[in-house]
Amino acid sequence: MNCSISGEVPEEPVVSKTSGLLYEKRLIERHISDYGKCPITGEPLTMDDIVPVKTGKIVKPRMVQTASIPGMIGMFQNEWDSLMLSNFALEQQLHTARQELSHALYQHDAACRVIARLKKERDEARSLLAQAERQMPMSTSTAISANVSTVVSNGKRAADDEELGAGAKKARPGISASIIADLTECNAALSQQRKKRQIPATLASVDALERYTQLSSHPLHKTNKPGIISLDIHHSRDIIATGGADANAVVFDRPSGEILSTLNGHSKKVTSVKFVGDGDLVLTSSADKTVRVWQGAEDGNYDCRHVLKDHTAEVQAVTVHATNNYFVTASLDNTWCFYDLSSALCLAQVSDPSGSEGFTSAAFHPDGLILGTGTSGAHVKIWDVKSQQNVANFDDHVKSGQIGPITSMSFSENGYFLATAAHDSVKVFDLRKLKNIRTFVFDDSDTPTNYAEFDHSGSYLAVAGADIRIYQVASVKAEWNCIKTFPDLSGTGKTTCVKFGPDAKYVAVGSMDRNLRIFGLPGDDGSLES
Repeated sequence: MNCSISGEVPEEPVVSKTSGLLYEKRLIERHISDYGKCPITGEPLTMDDIVPVKTGKIVKPRMVQTASIPGMIGMFQNEWDSLMLSNFALEQQLHTARQELSHALYQHDAACRVIARLKKERDEARSLLAQAERQMPMSTSTAISANVSTVVSNGKRAADDEELGAGAKKARPGISASIIADLTECNAALSQQRKKRQIPATLASVDALERYTQLSSHPLHKTNKPGIISLDIHHSRDIIATGGADANAVVFDRPSGEILSTLNGHSKKVTSVKFVGDGDLVLTSSADKTVRVWQGAEDGNYDCRHVLKDHTAEVQAVTVHATNNYFVTASLDNTWCFYDLSSALCLAQVSDPSGSEGFTSAAFHPDGLILGTGTSGAHVKIWDVKSQQNVANFDDHVKSGQIGPITSMSFSENGYFLATAAHDSVKVFDLRKLKNIRTFVFDDSDTPTNYAEFDHSGSYLAVAGADIRIYQVASVKAEWNCIKTFPDLSGTGKTTCVKFGPDAKYVAVGSMDRNLRIFGLPGDDGSLES
């Protein structure tokens, strides 16, 4: 008699009272402990229902098949057949499991696609809604009264503006069709001029740049909070404006070496300073969340005409449109504002719906229809000014491991190249193919690169960090050679900003001490040394 579970002759046979079936004791005990029922009939079964069968212990039972060689061969054949059948059953189960898994993965992928499409539609709907809110018409009388009420004699906003609270949303009139026509007309004119553009004969040569040395050093800012954070040059008048960590901006006459005016009013560091065309207007942005418009007077001083408080966080950059009628500010509150310069009215405030990173730099394309912004997360974003839509993105700084902000950006006058500076390197992008074509890295990895600036002709690129380097701009395939390196003479090891003078006849450099340094050819323009 054989065990009903194993099919072999049991060594300790037991019988079930309910079914009368024979089992091996150890096998039926384990089965009852696991399942509590008969393995053959499926009826409830306990160990009390099991009766042991007494057998002789002298001779152990032996299967009949093992008594002879033919029997053993037959047993091996039966075992082989059972193994093959079991293997076939396992393969069938594996195939079924694979089909079920494939179907489940397909359903998961389809669900992810549907979710992504719904998110995209949601974001587009939100963007359209925000754009519609921005373009809500504002009557002329409302705009005029708002403008009159917001500006008082000392250039400060009225108290009504401050009572809106942190969560309030201000109505914006939007960029009107006439303004868009003005921008488009300027773009067409500049694009046509650029096709006929030639390098001016008066531009400083490579040989001259190689012989540049420090001509002068001017202490413009306070000693208790040293540091020049930004600067700009008025090319036709050859004056320089600097923004300092001491919350002041200084207008400096380079040929005479004299300070023309000190612009007091900001309560925190001045993050950006810009001249408006060839006129006598200066724009400054600050970490105190405000932007100020300064008007030059006949006596050389500058008076604050407007204080703009449309941002809710530090304003990091200000850039002027090619028409000199509009400007844009960028802030850490993740918005950029488009202003009409004549009225100082914010026409549009655009936020980035794709993330919460604040803007740390901004620059208009030379043609004026494209705006570039850099974020605190090292992303570079390109915007269509007419539609206020994000049309392109560069994440090459992020791919190279950069986790800090884009500290500056500059478009080349040829309209093709964009240079961006972050703590890891300076990268140059080809806007025609939307790809990174050059990367400049300083030898000192502990000192970040802070600034990148093309000269007005687009022939040279200045990079500021642990030192100042001048590169000769070439084609995409040609090598961009470093033609001059100026050491950081401030002793701070951190150069913050650099600008080319008219025709690159000199280079103005700001550092984290309070001195403005001028590099050029000795005796070339009669600059005063100090």
